[in-house]
Formats: sequence, C-alpha cells, structure tokens
Amino acid sequence: MKMNRIRVLQMIDRPFLGGGQAILLSLARGLDRDKFDVSIAAQGGGPLEDEARRLGFLFRTLPFGKKMSRGVVGTITDNLRRDPPDVLHTHGGVAGLYGRLAARRAKIRAVVHTIHGIHYLHYRNPALRLVYAALERYCSRFTDTVVLVSEGDLAKAKKRRLAPDAKLKLVLNGADVSRLETEEFRVKAGEAWSRLNLRPPVIGTVARLHRQKGVIHFVRAAVALRDSHPEAQIVVVGGGGLEAKLRAEAKKLGLDRRFAMLGERSDARELLSLFDVFVLPSLWEGLPLVLIEAAALGKPIVATDIDGNREIVSAGQTGLLVDPGDPAAIASAVNRLLDDPALSARLAACARAEIPPRFGLDRMVRAYEEVYRTAL
Repeated sequence: MKMNRIRVLQMIDRPFLGGGQAILLSLARGLDRDKFDVSIAAQGGGPLEDEARRLGFLFRTLPFGKKMSRGVVGTITDNLRRDPPDVLHTHGGVAGLYGRLAARRAKIRAVVHTIHGIHYLHYRNPALRLVYAALERYCSRFTDTVVLVSEGDLAKAKKRRLAPDAKLKLVLNGADVSRLETEEFRVKAGEAWSRLNLRPPVIGTVARLHRQKGVIHFVRAAVALRDSHPEAQIVVVGGGGLEAKLRAEAKKLGLDRRFAMLGERSDARELLSLFDVFVLPSLWEGLPLVLIEAAALGKPIVATDIDGNREIVSAGQTGLLVDPGDPAAIASAVNRLLDDPALSARLAACARAEIPPRFGLDRMVRAYEEVYRTAL
C-alpha cells in the first residue's frame, strides 16, 4: 500500500482535448505513482472525462463558466473542502481564476498555476487586456508558483509583473511521442488513409478553429497552392467556433474538392502522419505540442515566426518560419518545400533528430514534481 503520497488535483475548465488538456493528461500519467496521488477536475461530459476515467483517475465534475459567478466559486470551494488535495494545480485562465479563488477559501496547502499562453494579451479590447492582467496579479498573491511554458511568455509575464519574479517558473511543455512510433499507430494511420482516400501531396494543419490559430490565413493560402500545385490536397483537421466562417471562406474562394475540412477528429495525429507538409499558421502560441509531434513524425514544417513556435523550430534548420497573418508567405514556403524535395527531406530529418529530445515528457514531469515539492 502506498502511504503518504502527495495528493495533486489537476484542474482545467473545458473537457475537450486541446493543448492544455493534453499536458494535464500527460502530467497525470507521468507523475510517480509511488509519490503522487493524482485526480482530475473539469467540466464533465467530454473526451477529457472519458480519457481520465479510462486511465483510472478520479474525475471531479465542476461547473465552470465563462462569466464570473460567486456560485461557481462556492461550488468549487465546497468540493475542495470535502476532499482537499495537498496541491491544487490549475491550468489556463478560467480554471486559474475560479480554482485559485476557491483554493484560498478552502485553505488548500499549495497552489500551482500554469499559463498555457498569455492569450488575453491578444484580445482586441484593450480594457479586457488590462482587467485580465490585473486579475492574474491578484490571484498570484495566493499562488505558490506560476508556471510559464515558453521563454517568450516568461519574459512577457516578468515585463507585465503578472507575479513576483520569485514565483515565476519556466517549465517547457513536453510531448510523449512514443505512441507515434508503434505498430498500432501505423496501422491506424493506414486505415485513415484508406477511409479518406487522400492523394499526395497532402498539405495540412491540425488546429483548434479559433482566431489564435490563424487558420483563415492557411485557407487563403490554399488558393495560391491550388494554382501552383493543382494536384495537392489541402486538409484542415480541427473543430471550433470558427468552423462555419472558415467553410464559408473556402466556398467564397472557390476551393474545390481538393480542399477538405475534416472537423474535430480523435485520429488527428494519425492524419498528421499522412501529411507531406505540416503548416501551423498561428498568430500567437504558448508552446505548441503539435509542432513537436509533427517533427517526431518526420514532417517538413512551415510555421509562423512567433514566440513559442520559434523556440521549437529553427528557421532554415528544422523548418521554415513565415510572418504571421500572411497567406502569400505561407503559400511561398509550402511551394518551396514541394519544389525542392532535398530541402524538404533535410529539414524533416533535422527536425526529427533535434526537436523531440529537447521537449521530452519525462523532463517536464520531473520539473513539475519539483515544483510541487517546493510549493509544499
């Protein structure tokens, strides 16, 4: 029987499987079970809950919402009081706000918060940017450690004094790419290829359909790609609030059957393995796991030259970087890779050799274990 384990509650708001949720699950799986007892909390009824229960973790269903509500804070406080963890680890803005307010009321021993990208700095409304920065400064007063996932975000957090420097900690995201090397994965990828009847070259992205990910610029780049490489298949994998708008844009641009929006897919990584070129057109990022996975799969990469992306991809060495929000630049970089197979192969091989080892899962997990011990 395992005694005196540190009880850690991993908390996030939404139950889909985005980047923050992927980090949460990887962390929950990777923590030393002899030393840590892990449970997970989020809204219920989504794939995160299904996966958490499949993996054998206790799952707490909590009523997160976008609008601030004392009732929600009270409900979470009651939940924490009934079964208090030693460490509450919140992920993302919504869980970070509700969870830390509740943890203060419930007198939780240690509180850790991870900012998976400082998204509010990119809000169009300057007043909202100021409000959310002020909320982060307030919540940091009763947070033991505020974790940033990229050097760029750490610099921004210090510049804006989101927390005292002594509380700020850099822990680079890590990805478990071992699954991508299994025979089971290869079989599923082959099945996906057969079902979708994709024909090379396939140029694709895997992204949440949100303004942050800049998918509209990839859709617009598809026009130039269609003209230069009419045989190419352009693929968008992902769901989100902008799906209808992006489909309308594709229709307006006259993109034909060589363009496909496949929606949110449980086999997104298998589909990524079928791409001849992977594109990440984001306008801002924390530290995107999908770039690490694309590198591990040996894909030539085109990504935007922004914080987070450039910490993973070295321009001209492990991929091509382009200005954000520029469809012509995206199309030009993709054309360069399609027209120069030797360059494409060299970049992909370098990415595969260099990127996954720098962003390994074990390194990230051990860093968080130390964060928990220090916070306690």
